[in-house]
Amino acid sequence: MSDTRMHVRIVPMNADHLDEVAELERICFSTPWSRNMLAEELDNMLSAFLVALDDRDRVVGYAGVQVILDEGYITNIAVRPECRRQGIAAKLLQVFMDFAKANQLSFLTLEVRASNYDAIALYGSRGFRSMGRRKNYYEHPREDALIMTREFTNGTASTESYTTSTDLRN
Repeated sequence: MSDTRMHVRIVPMNADHLDEVAELERICFSTPWSRNMLAEELDNMLSAFLVALDDRDRVVGYAGVQVILDEGYITNIAVRPECRRQGIAAKLLQVFMDFAKANQLSFLTLEVRASNYDAIALYGSRGFRSMGRRKNYYEHPREDALIMTREFTNGTASTESYTTSTDLRN
């Protein structure tokens, strides 16, 4: 395992990033979100998407989350294959974890392919635990998803924290 770390800037995704994020979806996932689906998320007040930019402002990774009341649902985390194992996914995940703590979310949760051992190890190292399995959740190839959740012990979010869920967006 490499210990090199790529320097990246984490910023909110905007329309200028859509082409690169859509390309990253096609590279990383067998059933990618379309550019239009990603664009719709920019207008979804419950969603926030972040991009990791390298020193040339190229999108090398991205992540998305939906916040509903005091619950956070991580929808996507992807890193360019040639940029993996350099701490980019961990940085994106850390932003969501810091946000969850600051806004008193009860938990963050996500699904991950049962065979994606690197991602499972990353999530586990950040306190996510396997809470269940979704049979045949993924296609191409068909595979189960593990449901991984990180619970926070700071109680139920207030209405105020719900309205701050857009803080990741700008």
